[in-house]
Amino acid sequence: MSNRTASTTPSENAPARALRADAERNRQRIIAAAQEVFAERGLDVTLDDVAHHAGVGVGTVYRRFGGREELVEAVFEDEALRVVALAEQALAHEDPWDGLVEYFLAAAQRFADNRGLREVLLGHVDGRPRVAAARERLMPAVGALIARAQQDGRLRDDIERTDFPLIQIMLGAVTQYSRIITPDLWKRYLTLILDGIRRDRGGPSPLPHRALDLDEFAQTMK
Repeated sequence: MSNRTASTTPSENAPARALRADAERNRQRIIAAAQEVFAERGLDVTLDDVAHHAGVGVGTVYRRFGGREELVEAVFEDEALRVVALAEQALAHEDPWDGLVEYFLAAAQRFADNRGLREVLLGHVDGRPRVAAARERLMPAVGALIARAQQDGRLRDDIERTDFPLIQIMLGAVTQYSRIITPDLWKRYLTLILDGIRRDRGGPSPLPHRALDLDEFAQTMK
């Protein structure tokens, strides 16, 4: 009697492919929903929040991701690397001061648009090794931008690379208070900060945003 290897028929393959396709669609739906809620509300959201926004059960989220940390990495690894790329590209700018400002403005805009990205890069990253690895690349790049601008005589000598994450956190607080009333208000304060850390300023830079009036201030501070 001959031995024959059993083959899988097309009808048997089709359900498996359909299940894989359905799982991948759910995964992408969950990531898209997580991107939106993390960007708006930061990292203090639950998997239930993400599942509700995605229109799936929380069990589906746990089947696609091992837990919240794994979802955070899936959402933010690429975004974190893009911020690193901004710093590394700015190092190629022919003018050291303009390169520093170019990076600072671009990073601040991304952090203003995405609260979760700001928190994951500037906050505590234990349990998210790939995002932590991106942050470990970011700090030396920012340090090199600072050193170039200082050697060029344009940046104060007493600025350290650890000052920049804290400045971004300060701008983030402005963003959180003002994002509904005046979402670009942070640009006013970034300009004031850049004037403050520049050595060779001939006069104050034009501010890109007006100050809040009293009514707007009251609404912002609620």
